[in-house]
Amino acid sequence: MSDSQTARNRLRWRSRRGMRELDLLLVPFFDEAFDGLPAATQDVYVRLLEQDDPDLLFWFSEKGVPEDPELAALVRHILDRVQPK
Repeated sequence: MSDSQTARNRLRWRSRRGMRELDLLLVPFFDEAFDGLPAATQDVYVRLLEQDDPDLLFWFSEKGVPEDPELAALVRHILDRVQPK
């Protein structure tokens, strides 16, 4: 297995949060959209995974937005995939 495949597998594993609400958003997003993201946005996704679950749930339930504009844009992008306007 290549290093890039190993890194990808680790990211997929980190996308599983153990909270159903987050798993239903992050795992499909990773599986279906991550590879098509620009490298800079992939880096933002890695930063998103470093956030605490309560913060992620707060943002994805649209009760608040991240202070970091890049994280806020990615959260919106992920939500828009499941809640098209």
